[in-house]
Amino acid sequence: MTAEAATGEAWGDITPDAARRLVIAAVEAFAERGYHATTTRDIAGRAGMSPAALYIHYKTKEELLYQISKVGHHRSLAMLEEARDAGGTAAERLAAAVRVFVRWHAEHHTTGRIVQYELGALAPEHYREIVVLRRRSEDAIRTIIKDGVTDGEFDVPDVSGTTLAVLSLCIDVARWFSPSGRRTPEEVGALYADLVLRMVRQNG
Repeated sequence: MTAEAATGEAWGDITPDAARRLVIAAVEAFAERGYHATTTRDIAGRAGMSPAALYIHYKTKEELLYQISKVGHHRSLAMLEEARDAGGTAAERLAAAVRVFVRWHAEHHTTGRIVQYELGALAPEHYREIVVLRRRSEDAIRTIIKDGVTDGEFDVPDVSGTTLAVLSLCIDVARWFSPSGRRTPEEVGALYADLVLRMVRQNG
């Protein structure tokens, strides 16, 4: 089990304890086997429970995927909106947003990969809900970049395209980050914040 899943830190708000254990087990199983190859029996076994006990909390494995995706997207959105609404210049707010967003995807890389790569497995109503959260995250970054353009801090001809580029850069960290690598989550966050500012700032 990964340290990320073992601590359960990201899932502290899920109650009761049995429901939280099932989410942690699902994260580990989906990461190891893939969503489609994982069964509810696999998840229940990892949580030390019977399949019947799992159904008390989650009727299907899709409900577990939805819970994982919902928590991950709400956490991300809260970080980005907090950075957007903070004081300071657009550059300071954009750097703070990228730093915290990248750090989260590094620290929770297993969850991040599941949330990004298994999105299409969600039921239509759950998919629509998650898409709304993703659009709000895009809007938070777009607002900061727009502010920078308005204030003359940023030189960005295509705000929407640049917004997607910034978010893609941050999210991709979950794909390649390894705790055994030479950079810590904090160091990767600082590096990416600097790269993004170089991308949007006025030349000269």
